[in-house]
Amino acid sequence: MPKSVDRILMFKPLIFFIGLRYTRAKRRTRFISFITLTSVSGTGLGVAALITVLSVMNGYEAELRERILGMTSHASITGLNGQLHDWQTLSGPLQQEKQVIGWAPYIEAQTMLSSDHQASGAMLRGILPGYEPRVSEATSRLVEGQLEALRAGEFGIILGQELAKFLGVKSGDKVAVITPEVVATPAGVLPRLKRFTVVGIFRVGMYEYDRNLALIHLDDASRLLRMEDAVSGLRLKLEDPLYVRQVAREIGSKLPDQYMITDWTQAHGNFFKVLQSQKRMLFFILLLIVAVAAFNVISTLVMVVTDKRADIAILRTLGLTPFGVMGIFIVLGTIIGMSGTLLGGIGGVLLAWNVETLVPAIERLFGVRFLAADVYYISELPSRLLWSDVYQVTGVAFLLSVLATLYPAWQASRIKPAEELRYE
Repeated sequence: MPKSVDRILMFKPLIFFIGLRYTRAKRRTRFISFITLTSVSGTGLGVAALITVLSVMNGYEAELRERILGMTSHASITGLNGQLHDWQTLSGPLQQEKQVIGWAPYIEAQTMLSSDHQASGAMLRGILPGYEPRVSEATSRLVEGQLEALRAGEFGIILGQELAKFLGVKSGDKVAVITPEVVATPAGVLPRLKRFTVVGIFRVGMYEYDRNLALIHLDDASRLLRMEDAVSGLRLKLEDPLYVRQVAREIGSKLPDQYMITDWTQAHGNFFKVLQSQKRMLFFILLLIVAVAAFNVISTLVMVVTDKRADIAILRTLGLTPFGVMGIFIVLGTIIGMSGTLLGGIGGVLLAWNVETLVPAIERLFGVRFLAADVYYISELPSRLLWSDVYQVTGVAFLLSVLATLYPAWQASRIKPAEELRYE
């Protein structure tokens, strides 16, 4: 008499053994093995691509945040009329704020810069060399000259590298700074302008700033723009810029009503929200690759079920239950999905760790440029691997692979032993 159902169900390693055995091919089932290999490869490629793309998106977002916040103030204090008088009086209250690690006065205005070769609009920012390094990274990324070369009354100017390249100037050359204000002269109404000497060039690696920003001494900016003893405001650097809203509210509540405080989220917050939305959309779009691989798992198992109908019937006559038959093919599909997910996870992690090396090598080999500096915010392709993304991607891929086994396994469990063995 055949073994009882209870004994067969208790002997669970048998189900696993049979499912594992079906992963190996006989000569007449080589095509099925090829389809199985395709399923594993498809799952692996989908998982690897998803991990790599998410890591690049993470790196892109982190790099942008670092560079933008390195150039843009975390928070700014100004007056209601756009000017700030007696900014030194705010030093005392700011020193009491633990989250504020630096501040610097600034004067900012849109101007036109002209050389002997070209003219270009630019953001002119007046700074104090002793204060600016506390809030900005531009002063630490000079490729020519020194920040100390900005001296009051000498009218020196530091340009972004792309701006200097466009104007065709280098250190020691002259550029004319033209302001929107006009002056009345015997020759008529003319714009105010002043010739400056280029004393330095900086490069932060972000085209928006390298192409559009110029730095001069605060006193020179005050004289050029007729600000007298006022400044445009105070730029603040916080210990953690992600909590800028909370800190800005706390500082704002302690300031008199004639002051106004803004933070970087008001100017760039929507930009990072868009990046997050793009990351989510890319996740679901690339997840379709894994879903296609899951359909391959279904087709593989359907073909295996068709090929093993007689074997299934014999196992059923030996006492194996329909649930046991389902278990065999669930094990088989799970092994396929697990293999693809594991290979894809390892490949994705390795790619994410080495994408910053591989992409420049591909660019040199084929003579292409994936991120043109004049089109994208940054010209390098950064990568930041988050293990939470790896767990999420591999978990979803494995779950899809397991779900793909249910229908073929259910079809296998419905096979009637008597009908299959009638002509055997």
